[in-house]
Amino acid sequence: MIKILVNIYLWENPRLFGSNFRVKEDDKVIIPMENSNEIGVVLKTDVKTKDNPQEKIIRIATERDKIVYQQHEKEKSEFIKHCRKKVKELELSMKIIDARISLDGKQVIFIFTADGRVDFRSLVKNISRDLKKLIRMQQIGSRDEARKLGGYGICGRELCCVKFPGSIPSITTDMARVQQIAHRGSERMSGLCGRLMCCLAYEAEQYKKMLEGMPELYSIVDTKEGKGTVVEIIVPTQEIKVKTQSGKYLILKKEDFK
Repeated sequence: MIKILVNIYLWENPRLFGSNFRVKEDDKVIIPMENSNEIGVVLKTDVKTKDNPQEKIIRIATERDKIVYQQHEKEKSEFIKHCRKKVKELELSMKIIDARISLDGKQVIFIFTADGRVDFRSLVKNISRDLKKLIRMQQIGSRDEARKLGGYGICGRELCCVKFPGSIPSITTDMARVQQIAHRGSERMSGLCGRLMCCLAYEAEQYKKMLEGMPELYSIVDTKEGKGTVVEIIVPTQEIKVKTQSGKYLILKKEDFK
């Protein structure tokens, strides 16, 4: 089921969502998608949302809509199984993750992952003929796959991509570098999806601000006991560990370099 995020401001101004009615958290609503309408669920959030979002709510879902959705959910597993069978027969390098059926039942969107681009024209033709429905394919990344499948990280908590709805931010190695953990290697910093963990973004900006005015790692600095090399930066305590030319180690404060 598609999730519709509505922030606090839009919650009180439903017309910005193209509707003249108010919605509540967990309400089932009908939203227009490409070539069809689908059912979605409303989530309330304080995450910043555009004043003029692309999503529009047509109406609140009726009991009949919910019954039809449940019927489609039962059919979905058979459609996925059939699609996976065809993928294997055509020897395509792709993994079918999920499927969505339009509210009118005329269209099926198969969601898949792949290492690169895949020519799935024959697959679409075969499945469309077998199911007698309009078939579309949607490729997603490994992080989106993890969000759909769910699970728990090495911290023991629910995956961040599942717990926090909305768009997934870009995670970079610079976030690990600024937090002094890049030396751990990609394996120890990667989540279930095989990509850098989302939690690397949580404190990256704070670390950047705390590093302002501090010398770079392995740079040469002047101390009261002569020149030395920065061998460690202890960001939380704002301290710098320096090895002097004589081999002595000093612990200096950030303000000592101003």
